[in-house]
Amino acid sequence: MSFENLGLSQPVLQALALKEYTQSTPIQEQAIPILLKGRDLLGIAQTGTGKTAAFVLPSIDRLVQSDKRPQPRSCRMLVLAPTRELASQIAENARGYARFAHLSVVTVFGGTSLHKNRQDVARGVDILVATPGRLIDLIEQGMLTLRNVEILVLDEADQMLDLGFIHALKAIVKLLPAKRQSLFFSATMPKTIKDLSDKFLTDPVQVAVTPVASTAERVEQYVTFVQQAEKQALLTMMLQKGGIDRALIFTRTKHGADRVVKLLAGNGIAANAIHGNKSQPQRERALAEFKAGKVKILIATDIAARGIDVSGVSHVINFELPNVPEQYVHRIGRTARAGAAGVAIAFCAEDERAYLKGIEKLTRQRIEVTPLPENFVSEAKRIQGSRVAPPQGQQGQGRPQGEERERNRVNRPRSRRPNFGAAGAPKTNRAKRRAGGRQG
Repeated sequence: MSFENLGLSQPVLQALALKEYTQSTPIQEQAIPILLKGRDLLGIAQTGTGKTAAFVLPSIDRLVQSDKRPQPRSCRMLVLAPTRELASQIAENARGYARFAHLSVVTVFGGTSLHKNRQDVARGVDILVATPGRLIDLIEQGMLTLRNVEILVLDEADQMLDLGFIHALKAIVKLLPAKRQSLFFSATMPKTIKDLSDKFLTDPVQVAVTPVASTAERVEQYVTFVQQAEKQALLTMMLQKGGIDRALIFTRTKHGADRVVKLLAGNGIAANAIHGNKSQPQRERALAEFKAGKVKILIATDIAARGIDVSGVSHVINFELPNVPEQYVHRIGRTARAGAAGVAIAFCAEDERAYLKGIEKLTRQRIEVTPLPENFVSEAKRIQGSRVAPPQGQQGQGRPQGEERERNRVNRPRSRRPNFGAAGAPKTNRAKRRAGGRQG
């Protein structure tokens, strides 16, 4: 549906036209008319579905229509995000959408100057995008009040709970006026999210644009069984082969991310890492280089990856499988954005098989098994400079045995399967003091 048919004001439509946005996404089409009426909303939507515009666009119109000015040390609209990157992304989009409505947009999160945050909110702000921890810091030091909030948005609610923000959120909601419009967005809807929404929302309309915890339809998904010690060699081979335009690689820990960057550098492959131990300037620089294509490989932890909205990510590689199945959905949602295709590849060691089963149970689909390349042992020895034992369950020929072999009998055209060739790179068509911003 065209944005012009959703009841948005001319200044908002003008901002959309400047971005060359004309057609709404399903979440926007369903949410915008509801929000323009002032209703509370519970939205179930994965990343990459356009949900930022779904709540920012109608909120701009409601703020303009209420015809109020922000009071000193207060905000009119509060958007809570779990990570710095996501907060920055939301604010960047909001500034673009609000340029002709002349509304101010400010971000506050950990890793930045508290003094600057104080200056930014001193005169009052229309739209404040914040992480919970830094927000509470400002409130406790008397730099900010929430008594004038007209609209509350909680984005990535499931990730908020995963990061331990529940107590911070409960503290924040007590400081908000009872009369307000509240919006909840989450990619999944476990009972904890439903219970939390009951505390924040009043008679909400629920909108879901995709099945809960479904994976992106345009993402081709594959898994390769490999020993933990051999993952680095497999990754190096894959990247050296080429055919990967831009790859986002996930590890479970910060140390693991740094280790992958170091080992890749030893093999002549440039990569950056983004995680909670990196300073804010380091994180911003790594993300900027990735967006610009200057460094095409970005290693990330789940926390830091929220808010990474980069077009052209051709591959998502799960160097380590997440122990929480829902995180897999978030990870692979970084590719196949804005109508493009994408590939998700998982490296699964013996001690990760239970994680794989959990992912398949959640997504209700089997992930196609791709064997190691036939020359993996010799190539791994060359890359690692040491002897590498043959992969478990394989006999040096790169063919899966036992369960892997049985699972590889997928009723799918052979042409759809990735061709690792000599280096394991599948070819595709295009194919968390408080957690509020001090970590992630």
